[in-house]
Amino acid sequence: MRRIPKYSLHKATGQALVRLDGRAHYLGQHGTDESRQKYDQLIAGWLSGNRSAAPSQLTVARLCLKYVNEHARGYYVKNGRNTSELVSIQMALRPLLKQFGKVKVVDFGPTKLKQVRQTMLDNGVVRKSINRNIGRIRRMFKWGVENEIVPTAVHVALSAMAGLRYGRSSAKEGKPVLPVPATDIVALEPHVGRQVWAMIQLQLVTGMRPGEVRTMRMCDINMSGATWEYRPAEHKTEHHGRQRVIFIGPIGQEIVRPFLKADRTRYLFSPAEAREEFDAERRENRQTPMTPSQSKRKRKTAPVKKPGECYSVTSYTRAIKNACKVAEVATWTPNRLRHNAATNLRQQFDIETVRTILGHASGFTTEIYAELDHDKARGVIAAIG
Repeated sequence: MRRIPKYSLHKATGQALVRLDGRAHYLGQHGTDESRQKYDQLIAGWLSGNRSAAPSQLTVARLCLKYVNEHARGYYVKNGRNTSELVSIQMALRPLLKQFGKVKVVDFGPTKLKQVRQTMLDNGVVRKSINRNIGRIRRMFKWGVENEIVPTAVHVALSAMAGLRYGRSSAKEGKPVLPVPATDIVALEPHVGRQVWAMIQLQLVTGMRPGEVRTMRMCDINMSGATWEYRPAEHKTEHHGRQRVIFIGPIGQEIVRPFLKADRTRYLFSPAEAREEFDAERRENRQTPMTPSQSKRKRKTAPVKKPGECYSVTSYTRAIKNACKVAEVATWTPNRLRHNAATNLRQQFDIETVRTILGHASGFTTEIYAELDHDKARGVIAAIG
């Protein structure tokens, strides 16, 4: 027979506590009838094989915890790492937890969900983001129904709440993402390393995503033809079963060639190499002689922080933002370079060709990325009257 875990005191907080299968369950103020009732319910479920509280007693906070730990952390994973969706889910749940964390799931309905949405509105969140966050909350309740810890009626009621419509609410609209002005791109060249500048130029001529350009390796590039074909080891839509092929023409090939390596598995654009080049340039341009103490100083064999072999999303973006500040131009991020590429391609080629180049599932997405070519429209109207 299994030994029944004890009802105990958590001294730091004064709460009652029981540990089931290595997980701590806090029950409220120690010694109260309410905490002992929660203890009895948890133990009864634990002994019967149901490791969670009964649906009638489950709180919104407990549902959020179970959803994140038992589902989201294991589901939103790509190549062994959690995707950004996990962080988005946690951000979406914050106002829900703050307002209704202690409310029982069975008592949570559309009216309370609307209050959560109003909090997002008051905090200045844009309309589309609000709708996405409310969708994430509803998916959590749907998961609870699937796992028989949330009554079906609760999810059905929440599903009846319509999303915010354009022009039909006080919600702010997000600003459209536009291509980076060409002058603002050129201004960065003197203020970034050759690795970052090459990545910027490659994005412009190929339409790559930042995550695709920073993880380029020779083993992922077929160089046998006149046009190279780059198949990223990981990309944004791989979890949908789609393949991504990026075509690299003569201009892109000239950008890539200086970074080709003997080891085909190494990343072409390396922050570690960029740092070595930066340090070498500083030594070469040094104006004052090195002091004896500096010449005797030895480099740490295992520094706490050191450049990696591959740029991360953060380091690539930070390099561009820092350069924008030094160049005194408006700050932009590498994601916007895809809009530049899409706009240039759309001005010259049909929508299906551009869709294939950019790796979009539909032409509608391509049109979102491509800025409307008003000059072409003006020319047509001027010609036909």
